[in-house]
Amino acid sequence: MTRRETVFFSFVLVLLGAGWGVTIPLTKIAVSSGFGHFGLIFWQLLIGSVLMAVLCAVRGKGLPVNWSTLRVFAIVALIGTLIPNTASFQAAVHVPAGIMAILLSMIPMFAFPIALLLRLDSFSWRRLLGLFAGLLGVLIIVMPGVSAALAAPVFWLLVAMIAGLCYAMEGNVVAKWGTAGLDAVQVLFGASLLGTVVILPVTLASGQFIAPADLNTTSGHALMGASVAHVLVYAGYVWLVGRAGPVFTVQVSYLVTGFALLWAKVILAEAYPPAVWAALALMFVGMYLVQPRSKGGLAQA
Repeated sequence: MTRRETVFFSFVLVLLGAGWGVTIPLTKIAVSSGFGHFGLIFWQLLIGSVLMAVLCAVRGKGLPVNWSTLRVFAIVALIGTLIPNTASFQAAVHVPAGIMAILLSMIPMFAFPIALLLRLDSFSWRRLLGLFAGLLGVLIIVMPGVSAALAAPVFWLLVAMIAGLCYAMEGNVVAKWGTAGLDAVQVLFGASLLGTVVILPVTLASGQFIAPADLNTTSGHALMGASVAHVLVYAGYVWLVGRAGPVFTVQVSYLVTGFALLWAKVILAEAYPPAVWAALALMFVGMYLVQPRSKGGLAQA
């Protein structure tokens, strides 16, 4: 890798972190108008499906449908979107966007014990220390004095952590049982399509359907912006993994958390007590320690 390529890939990594980070305060805005979580999930999946269809068409790849791929779509839709987004959209009503971002950084720390249970990884004292660092950060946030200062009930802080647990499970399940020969974009496209079909009757039955005209509001625009940003950033992430390697690309997790806090400050004018910054530092230490190390920083293109 030349120096120019390294600088370019680093710039792309920063853009991905900024794009992913902005989806969190946009989600906060989307839930502020009283839209039901099922309605928000439906439109998020529908918008994502349309954009993924275009992306797959540009790539010249179709979407194989059989029992094996349908199983993959169902698992990813359930633990990658339906359950975590149901928890996130409800928690976002009560929890500041920046705190949502910090709690999401628990994903690699949740992933480590799950990987051990599935025998996908071996025990490491360094990574166990990272797990405890992350848990200590969570304990700081849910302390009565800190949660009261944030006006965030402990119950909703715990609900916000469900998303990170689901994403950690999703990654390990995919690593354990594979994706039936599909690439990452195809998996997300199929899961979004299936999720859209599943959540539509639930949305209608719950009375949470959001009419298209109601999307022409600040909350609707925020939802659409977050949905589009998610697809674009995810596609960029997959592209960067193929060019710079997973060890380099996974560092985006730090940038997502940092940018989410920055966007929450700029867009929502959020402020946090000093204890939150201590919790953030512990989360970063935890993420650093639990991530697997590799001798190669960048993979061959």
